[in-house]
Amino acid sequence: MFFAASRHLQNQAKRVTIQGLRTITGTTNNVSSSAVISQQHKWMQYMLLFGAASATTFAIQQSDAKGRNMFGMATAKCAALPKAGGDVVMMGTPTEERNTGILFPALCNAMTFVGCGVRVKYGFVKVYAVGTYMDPIAMSAVKNASNSEIEKALLDPTYPRTIRIVMNRGLSIEKYTAAIVEALEPKMKGVDMDKLEEFKKLNPAVDLVEGAVLEMTIRGHTMLYKNALGGVGQIDSDTFCKALCEVYYGDGPVSPGHKEEVIKGVKKL
Repeated sequence: MFFAASRHLQNQAKRVTIQGLRTITGTTNNVSSSAVISQQHKWMQYMLLFGAASATTFAIQQSDAKGRNMFGMATAKCAALPKAGGDVVMMGTPTEERNTGILFPALCNAMTFVGCGVRVKYGFVKVYAVGTYMDPIAMSAVKNASNSEIEKALLDPTYPRTIRIVMNRGLSIEKYTAAIVEALEPKMKGVDMDKLEEFKKLNPAVDLVEGAVLEMTIRGHTMLYKNALGGVGQIDSDTFCKALCEVYYGDGPVSPGHKEEVIKGVKKL
């Protein structure tokens, strides 16, 4: 039964990927040719960076106000695949962040959940929950190592991971970006400082609401960012990516509990 279900999910994913590719190379209703070319570029770029499975996730997240995406496929959520009946089935059991009650799915962007925590401001304001997803194959080399060796790997952006942020309260976009920039700036030591402005521009001028989700996927010198409205952009900078790793996994992380849980979770991969 397990293998039959696995084959069913694999076939569904293949059909979604093939449908997206056919739409790119064929005709697309209600989309201008220039828009198709632009989205085609994003699709191919995403495939090169993250593979076909993640590219499919990217494609189904590019939805308009009516829930249709640029490829005409149904909208889906992180770590979800469509069932034959059209419903959404979550892959694995979600984990609840104990301080906020916010749930983190078992999979995100083709990576596996390893731990979560809360970002606290002023000693009592629970601003957001944060979770980390790692590539199990990449982490297999260090998962049986000491805590210090695992921490060293977490500080290395060549170990792919997604940092998923879920807002626990409303917050202006200015305060959100200012807090991220404030944490990154001293760790970048004057190098690639223009990337901080690039990061700000990746966030639309819309305030964050409770439950808003933001994702930062790091692979080497590239950080792929999904903002709260589902828009995708990227920053290419080894310095920026290393600084981001330090913010969440280095000395004095923004969420000590998150870092601690991530180290424990890596050992269980």
